[in-house]
Amino acid sequence: MIVANEKDVHAMVMQSPEVKEAAMKALISPKEGWEGYVMRVIELGKGGYSPKHTHEWPHINYILEGSGSLHINGKDTRIEAGSYAYVPAGSLHQYKNEGSGMFRFICIVPEDGHVT
Repeated sequence: MIVANEKDVHAMVMQSPEVKEAAMKALISPKEGWEGYVMRVIELGKGGYSPKHTHEWPHINYILEGSGSLHINGKDTRIEAGSYAYVPAGSLHQYKNEGSGMFRFICIVPEDGHVT
């Protein structure tokens, strides 16, 4: 069992030409006993975005704070705190912060999909 607070988890800043103002916190993973999956919090600063990419695993998302858009296979959908999404494996996708503050969301992926 693990009970902790997200504020105590170090954020890994994502650095790539395809990413802007992005950081990730891995909260629960096989290291904490959840075999096969990783629950992360992604933070996108004002004007920030993730890379537009595709891969073999799905994402499960829940938006915690802010507003933005989720691009999936050519369609942009507005998302905000309280929204949730399932991004199927193989889908071209990207998250963008289109609000005036921080955009934060939970992102659950299979263990193989967690890149550090």
